[in-house]
Amino acid sequence: MSQWGGTETSVDFCVVGGGIVGLATANALADRHPGASIMVLEKEQTIAAHQTGHNSGVIHSGIYYAPGSLKARFSMSGAKATMDFCRERGIPVERCGKLLVATSEVEVERLAALTERAAIHGLDHERISRAELRRREPEIDGLEALFIPTTAIVDYRRVSAALAEELARRGVQLVLGARVTGIRERDDDVVVETPSARVHARHLVVCAGLQSDRLARLAGLELDVQIVPFRGEYYRLGPARAGFVKTLIYPVPDPELPFLGVHISPTIDGEITVGPSAVLGMAREGYPKFSINARDVAAYAGFPGLWRVGSANLRTAVREVRNSLFKSGYLSEVRKYAPSLSTRDLLPHRAGIRAQAVRRDGTLLHDFLIERTPRMTHVLNAPSPAATAAFPIGEHIAAAVPADGASPS
Repeated sequence: MSQWGGTETSVDFCVVGGGIVGLATANALADRHPGASIMVLEKEQTIAAHQTGHNSGVIHSGIYYAPGSLKARFSMSGAKATMDFCRERGIPVERCGKLLVATSEVEVERLAALTERAAIHGLDHERISRAELRRREPEIDGLEALFIPTTAIVDYRRVSAALAEELARRGVQLVLGARVTGIRERDDDVVVETPSARVHARHLVVCAGLQSDRLARLAGLELDVQIVPFRGEYYRLGPARAGFVKTLIYPVPDPELPFLGVHISPTIDGEITVGPSAVLGMAREGYPKFSINARDVAAYAGFPGLWRVGSANLRTAVREVRNSLFKSGYLSEVRKYAPSLSTRDLLPHRAGIRAQAVRRDGTLLHDFLIERTPRMTHVLNAPSPAATAAFPIGEHIAAAVPADGASPS
C-alpha cells in the first residue's frame, strides 16, 4: 500500500474502491492481463473500511436467491473460492452451518419452498423436527428448521488484507487516501482526478459501494437508481451467554420484505452477534448511532423512489425504528426463536450500513447491477452476498474488459 508518488500517472487499468469487491476485481484483472499496470484507489486510509469491514462475516450458501440469478451463481461459486483462498493463506474459517427456524405455520410453508430451492441449487440440506432442533441447539425453539451445513464464517477484513498482500506481490499499486473528485471518459482513456494527482487509465472499474451512484454520475452516467443507506444495528451476547449457539440461527425470511431479519451469528473471533436491524440511515458512512450527514439526507429526501419504498413498507419501517430506539422491541424479534434471552443479554456492538440501490419507481434492486461504457465499468449494486461472491464478481467484471481497455459500444 502506498501514497502518491507523483501528480500524473498512466496505467492500463484503474480500480476505484478498496473493499473486497474492488480488491478481487483488481486480482482478476491481473490474472487475465499478465504484465498490465493496475492501480487501486481507495479514499480511506485503510482498506475494507465500510461494508466489507462492517458485516456479519458469513460465507453464504446462496439458498435465498432465485435460481439463475447472478446472486445465486456468484454466491455458490464465491463460497468455494473464498474458502479455498482462506485455506491457502491460513485464514481461519469455520463451517458452522446455518439453521433456518420456522416459528409459525406460515413460516413452515415458506420453509418448504426454501427446501425445494436448496434442492434446485444442489445444496446439502436437512429438514429437521422441533425435537431435533432442541437437541442440536437447546436454546432455540421453533416448529421446524432447515439446516444448511455448508454455511461458514470468516473475518472479511483478514481476507481483504490477504488480497491486498497478493496484489502487492503481483505489482498492483494500492493507493490509500485517494478520493476521486473527477472522472472524464475520452476516446482512448479515462482521466481520474484526485485532490493531489491525476490518473490516465485505458479502462476504469468503479467498485465504490455506498458512493457508487455518485461516482457514476460524476463520470457522466445517467442513472435511474440511487443508493439509499440502511443502517444495520447489531448487539452482541455477553460472557454469561458464551456458547449460546453453535450454529448460525436465522428466521425464515418473509418474501415480501427486502431484508432477512434479525439472526444470531457466532463469529470467527468467538463472539455471538444478534442482528441486524434495517433502519434508514441518516449518513452513508456514519456508524455511531444518530450520525447525520446533511448531504446524504438531502439526496434521498428529494428522491421519489425512497418515498415510494416507504409508503409500500410503512409498517415495517415503523417497526424497525421502534426496534432501533427500544431494545425491548428488538428483543421481541429474537425471542420468537430464542425465548430465554433478555434485554440484559444484549450488549452494544458495531453497526453496519448497507448500500441499497433503489429505482425512481421505488423498486428495490436485489441483484447485482453493472453498467458499462466503452472504457468504464461501474458496479452500481453489489448487495449481500457481495463479500461471499467477491471472487466471481471480480472475474465476471474482468472477463468483460478487453486487453486494450475499450469495450464494444
